[in-house]
Amino acid sequence: MTDAMPNPAPMAAPTEDRTLPAVAYGLYLLGLANVITIFIGLFIAYANRRDAGPVMASHYTFLIRTFWLSIGWFVIGGLLLLFGIPLSFVLIGIPAVLLGAFIMGVVWIWFAVRCVLGVIYLARGEAYPRPLNWLI
Repeated sequence: MTDAMPNPAPMAAPTEDRTLPAVAYGLYLLGLANVITIFIGLFIAYANRRDAGPVMASHYTFLIRTFWLSIGWFVIGGLLLLFGIPLSFVLIGIPAVLLGAFIMGVVWIWFAVRCVLGVIYLARGEAYPRPLNWLI
């Protein structure tokens, strides 16, 4: 005679932790003023993306992609400034300086908007709908 125990009720999947993505978004937004905290937020995103559930993994992917896209455009704007400033003494570098400054300003605003939208989706408990998108 065997004592057959009924199958235990399946455990509900634990809710995904929204704390670390919120911290990473906060560090990104704080980094708009000091830059250093963006790297800490990036480290958090890379360290936790693999073990996160699908909802939070979309936020981590979005954070990582936001970082790399912004770095790429900041480099382009910075190079325009770097080459345009010396050439502006002979007036041919002024368009490059203006374009470089414009690109860096737009990227700063774009970065802030992406982070705020990510926080909104995170507060709702939703996955970011388009984490691999270039714009927003």
